[in-house]
Order: sequence, then C-alpha cells, then structure tokens
Amino acid sequence: MDYQFSETLKHFKSSAVRDILKLTQGKSIISFAGGLPGEELFPVEAVKDAFGAVLDQGPSALQYGLTEGYLPLREALCERMLKKNMTVTPDEMILTTGSQQAIDLLTRIYIDPGDVVLVQQPTYLAALQVFQSRGARIVSVKGDESGMDLADAEAKIRQHKPKLLYVSPTFSNPTGYVWSIERRKGILELCRNHNVLILEDDPYGELQYDLDSHYPTIFSLDEHPHGSAVVYTSTFSKTVAPALRTGWAVGDPAIIQNMARAKQASDLHSSTMDQQALYQLLRRFDLDAHIVLIRNHYGQRLRLMNELLNGLDIPGLRWNQPKGGMFLWLELPDGCKAEELLVSAVEEGVAFVPGTPFYADEPRTNTCRFNFTHSGREEMALGIERFSRAMSSFVPS
Repeated sequence: MDYQFSETLKHFKSSAVRDILKLTQGKSIISFAGGLPGEELFPVEAVKDAFGAVLDQGPSALQYGLTEGYLPLREALCERMLKKNMTVTPDEMILTTGSQQAIDLLTRIYIDPGDVVLVQQPTYLAALQVFQSRGARIVSVKGDESGMDLADAEAKIRQHKPKLLYVSPTFSNPTGYVWSIERRKGILELCRNHNVLILEDDPYGELQYDLDSHYPTIFSLDEHPHGSAVVYTSTFSKTVAPALRTGWAVGDPAIIQNMARAKQASDLHSSTMDQQALYQLLRRFDLDAHIVLIRNHYGQRLRLMNELLNGLDIPGLRWNQPKGGMFLWLELPDGCKAEELLVSAVEEGVAFVPGTPFYADEPRTNTCRFNFTHSGREEMALGIERFSRAMSSFVPS
C-alpha cells in the first residue's frame, strides 16, 4: 500500500520527553526526565470512593455527556476559581482532556498556517508541538527569572503582528520561573492594546512552596471578563492524578463556544466518568488539604535536590532556585552539550531532558531540565550521584 499522508503530518514532531521515557523503559534507569508527580501521594482511596459514588447513581452515569463538560464539575470549578480572584460562569468554561487539549483546541480555532505565535524563551515543548502542527510561525521573546522582557515583547509585537501569545507565568515549564506582577500587568496591557490574545497556561500554580508571596493570574488582572484578552487553562493532573486527564479552559463565551465546536469534531466530549468522579471527589475529599500535603513533600524534594547538586564539584554548573512547580533548570559548563551528555548519563543509569526542544529558535545547547517531584530520597541521591559520574566522564566534542 502506498500511504499518502497529508502535508500536515510534516509539522508534527516527536516529543523529546516521550522519546526519553521510551529509552528508559525496562532498564534500571533513574529518570528525572518526565514531569511526573509522586504516585505514592495520589489519593487512591478517595478516587476509588468517588468512582464508586458515580456508579451508585445507576446506568445513566455511563451515558454520553455535554461537549462543554459535566455541569456540576464546571460549577464547582467556578467556585474554586474565585479563590484566584477569577469570576467566571460555566458558560465561560470548557472541560478538556488535560490542559494539553485546551492548547490544541484554541490553536485550531484561532491560528491559521503562517500566523505568528509569540512564546517565552524557553517554553513548554508540547505547546510548541501544537503550534508547529498548525503551521504557525513561532517567535521567541527574551526574558529572565521575572518574566518576559516587555521591551522585547513590544518590539516583536510591532514587527510580527502576532495573533496569540502563549505564556506560563507561574512556575513555568521548563524553568520554574515566576513572573513579577509588573511583568504580568505589562504584558496584559501590551496585548490588549495590540489585539493579541494571551493563552495563560497554569498547570503548576497550586504547587507553590514560598507561601509568603502572591502570584495573581493574568486572567484575574484583566478588567474585561467579556471581551477578555486572556484564555486561561489548568488541570487536575498535578493536584489529583494525571490518569484522569481532566483539564479546563476559561475565556470569553465566544471563544469557549468555538472551542466546543472544534472539540465536537475531535472527540465529542472528554470522559464524563472521570469528570463525575472528580466532582464527587471535590464533594467528599478535602482537595486543599491534599494540596498542602503534596506541597510539603515536593518542597522537601526540591530542597534535597538543591542540596545534592550543591554537593557536586562541577565548575560552571548552575541552576535556578524555583519557588514552585516541578522542575529545576540547569546550565551545564560552557561547551557541554546536554544531548551528548544524555548518552553518557543513560549509560550511567540516569536520564534528564536536554533543553534544546524547549526553544522555538536559537536553543542553548548546554541546558537541561530535571524533575524533582517523582523521586524519593534514596533514588534521588543515587540519580544525582550517577549524573555526577556522567559529567566527570563526559568530554564535550
């Protein structure tokens, strides 16, 4: 058979993280690569109880549902959004198969081939995959630990006239950086003045370890709930469990309605069984107390990884000190290419993600991302020891 694949296929690129996960399967390798929560912290009994409560309602619980998602869960999420000073109604919300689908649906309805999307540098690699699949032209904006450089953002908005700006301002993937309020307000004003829609991706906002600070969402800073310049998306994957694959997006009703139309053509609706279980979970289980629990554990793991890295004698090795999220962003010594180092690291029995795939352009090849939320104390210590051995034996070409 002579398969005649579409031209669109050439825009799809494999995920570096997924490729590394395949590489480590079946081997005795400690992986800092995936953005994995600690499964020993999953609320297994509470999830089991929630699914049981759904099935107790009878056969109707297994029926088709609304494309926009299970209404009681949307209503419960609207209540939770109030804690972030985000006033939304169920008509301004759609439930999705993880927040990744929200990114995909918005891109489908908003971006045509050749349209410009601005992103922070570096940025979430799976978002780059979505934009590339639509044939978008992706332009990076410079930034630092406090967020996007507003002068560079304005210059590139004027030069490229983008339709969309994608940002993850709170404990971003891969860097863990958190934007200042000044940068959040500044980018909102810029985008509103130039008619650029902001896609604010917030999967890690609940995983905050410095509780003395307040990081408002960009959506909450927008004074125009209708005609808003922001579409906000988040997920239960980091606070409950990734397997439930339930995220949500909020925005102007016109955008949400069109996302729903695109979703009908994609999968009709996300799993209503999972959505009903999550609703029961919110009713029966103290999710906020659970978030405090995982914050405490992940904060300890972050401090441990910092301590272990500080104990290494590797001149030129630098990393960020995140205040939340799931990742450390490392800069290797000058001349050290992370993709080549990964080969030596896997031979030693440890894996990480090289930084190159997180850049839309001009990648810094001596960067890499480490996840600290999945590994326990002994596993993490052994993994960092293996990483140290890989560094000591690696000679950049």
